[in-house]
Amino acid sequence: MTLPFDAVLCDLDGVLRIFDPDGLARESDFGLDADTVKSVAFAPELVNRAVTGEITDEEWQALIAEQLTPLCGPAAAAELTRAFVVAPHRVNTPVLELLTQAREHVPVVLVTNATTRLERDLARVGLLNAVDAIVNSSAVGVAKPDRRIYEIAAERAGVAVSRCLFIDDSAGNVRAARQLGMTGVVYGALADLETALGPLLGTAPRY
Repeated sequence: MTLPFDAVLCDLDGVLRIFDPDGLARESDFGLDADTVKSVAFAPELVNRAVTGEITDEEWQALIAEQLTPLCGPAAAAELTRAFVVAPHRVNTPVLELLTQAREHVPVVLVTNATTRLERDLARVGLLNAVDAIVNSSAVGVAKPDRRIYEIAAERAGVAVSRCLFIDDSAGNVRAARQLGMTGVVYGALADLETALGPLLGTAPRY
């Protein structure tokens, strides 16, 4: 059977790595509204600089703390920033198992919008060598959904863009991949990945 893809490109957060939503420090303990830290850290004008490599992860953290300081003071800002950086997370083991099986047939490339801390974090949880290549946006200077990061990922996989399966929990990122001719799958549950990889692995999804 002819497969519609010769490589698997997979997102990290929300797919292969899952964060504990209750793992952040309680902002209310410092007189702040819930998600204040996230709103500061992920403000487009700040996070875009971090995930395209304009600033390092350490510089990003410093700017987060700097912007939190007027709201809660320097000590609390430093503590909240640190808690945000080390928020507990886990490997999505069933996804890892499927990707490991896929690697027996085609290259698997991790494609993620991340800071310069990515490789250290992956090594810490044993994911650094779990894929054939890693495309870190901060290392290549472009982030999803910029078309260039998809093209770079296809180049790393050694296949044409049109021969890639792209998996992401962001519908916008998947839409951009499809516009380039990739097969795109929005990840919401394990069954989505099982279905996408089924023809490659010769399996049916579990429900």
